Amino acid sequence: MTAFFSSEFFSNYRRNASAIAGSLILVCFVVIVLFGPFLVAQDPYDIAALDLMDSYKPPAWLPGGDPRFLLGTDGQGRDVLAAIFYGTRISVMIGVTAMVCSLMLGTFVGLLAGYFGGRVDAFMMRVADIQLSFPSMLIALFLMSAFGTGIDKVLIALTAVGWVVYARTVRGQTLSEVGREYVQAARVSGLRDGKIIGRHILPNVTTPLIVVATVQVGTFILIEASLSFLGVGVPITQPSLGLLIKNGFDVLFSGLWWVSVFPGLFIMALVFGINLFGDFLRDELNPRLK
Repeated sequence: MTAFFSSEFFSNYRRNASAIAGSLILVCFVVIVLFGPFLVAQDPYDIAALDLMDSYKPPAWLPGGDPRFLLGTDGQGRDVLAAIFYGTRISVMIGVTAMVCSLMLGTFVGLLAGYFGGRVDAFMMRVADIQLSFPSMLIALFLMSAFGTGIDKVLIALTAVGWVVYARTVRGQTLSEVGREYVQAARVSGLRDGKIIGRHILPNVTTPLIVVATVQVGTFILIEASLSFLGVGVPITQPSLGLLIKNGFDVLFSGLWWVSVFPGLFIMALVFGINLFGDFLRDELNPRLK
């Protein structure tokens, strides 16, 4: 731990205001994800705890607001802040899980393509090129239309969209590592391909993946929010921030702006924090940018 605090990485972090701001935002959202239900008085999805007489109350600081509901309520009398805290947990869970699945699949494909080359490389990269020729959102919409709604379906769609960037990144790094002397020495010594890939090549291609993975969490959160807003994402029984925005959009122009505006601000803050910290990691972990 002492070595970390005295490292160049931490020294650069302390001097980077954007990185500090991004990390503080992320810490706040980590607290929400871990302790959200304990920070609000209402379970917004406990029907017995809802009262329709509390529907569409404005934020507490506006005329007609109720101190119990800091950010107001929606049409079912749910506390908007409580709904946001619960929705944030689902959005972050989907973003992180989809990132991990994409990372594992893309890294596996990239290692195989870069190490073995030839027809394996050509086939896998042509599949990647074909997928990259279509917008990610279009592919996700097509898959959700085919599979139906549900968190598991969203994860499949996001994994299918996100693996390509890892595969191409790892493949390029692997190609540069395969020709190095330590890999040739491992082959001459009779080490099996699997051990060479896992023990020697994989540790040397992970650095750029950290940056890609960090930024992709934010991208996945936005894609999931878009799918849910269009009605093909998560079910209404497990609403994410995107679905909360959709629920409030129907009354947005009736003066009940808080139902959708506040969830939208939370998504913006979350992705903004991820991008700020991701930019710092990109600059620190890429020697060419120093």
